[in-house]
Amino acid sequence: MDWQDHKNYITVKARQPFQFSSCLNWLKKRDKEIIYELVNEHVLILIPTNEGAVLGRIEEGSEGVKVSFPESIPSLRGKNQAAQFVNDWFDMDTDILPFYQLAEKDPLLRPLVHKHYGMRIVGIPDLFEALSWAVIGQQINLTFAYKVKRRFIDTYGAHITYKGTKYWLFPRAEKIADLDPEALRELQFSIRKAEYIIDMAKMIRDGALSKEKLQHLDPLSLKKELMAIRGIGHWSAEYVRMKCFRHPDAFPVADVGLHNALKSQLGWDRKPEIEEIEEMAAHLSGWEAYAVFYLWMSNG
Repeated sequence: MDWQDHKNYITVKARQPFQFSSCLNWLKKRDKEIIYELVNEHVLILIPTNEGAVLGRIEEGSEGVKVSFPESIPSLRGKNQAAQFVNDWFDMDTDILPFYQLAEKDPLLRPLVHKHYGMRIVGIPDLFEALSWAVIGQQINLTFAYKVKRRFIDTYGAHITYKGTKYWLFPRAEKIADLDPEALRELQFSIRKAEYIIDMAKMIRDGALSKEKLQHLDPLSLKKELMAIRGIGHWSAEYVRMKCFRHPDAFPVADVGLHNALKSQLGWDRKPEIEEIEEMAAHLSGWEAYAVFYLWMSNG
């Protein structure tokens, strides 16, 4: 991670090629999201640090991605954690040139990488949030999933108010661990999803599950550990590998959004079969996650 302190703000530099505006376009597509607020060409988000949450304003700067702190300026340690959050959120350390080299030879991906050049996978740094969102999104449409997520955050998330606007943190596992599943049922969780999320929260609270313990595992071992968690299947494990652990070979091949994007890009009157998608992606071995993300960006 490459960052610099400018007293009132920090800058975080990415491995090139990187375009903050392309990442911002992804965030703009997620207009039902409650975790951040988009205002013109910057994004406001509450960043967790060991000293408490700090409001960050993230935008393009002359020396990299600029992160300023409109509500209160954190200590040097807090600034470092804010830099790490931004670096992780936008996958800024990854060298994506190998993916671009492969995409240049792919008739579907070539126009997408040209259009969205420098876009990184916008991730979910927190493990509990990534796992919860993977569970919430199972077998329901995206609009309803965002409604459920909003209710969950409104009810159990911490927030600060700045200039009349509330900025939220995703609920902490420690706060969810002691809930009865019926409490989440009232937010329109299914009973199974409520149980899954509470069970995951207990595992994190008790130290049986953590990002730190998992992040050094090889991809196959990580997927095995994730799928050992109740409620996490193949798609969810691949999604979490992609969005939280930044494995470029993660491949949520059963994803409905991917199927719709491919149907549109191919001009087919049907969605492709799993085997067809795997065959299309055979030459992208190791970079499936980026291919999926760029295809998601093309959808709608």
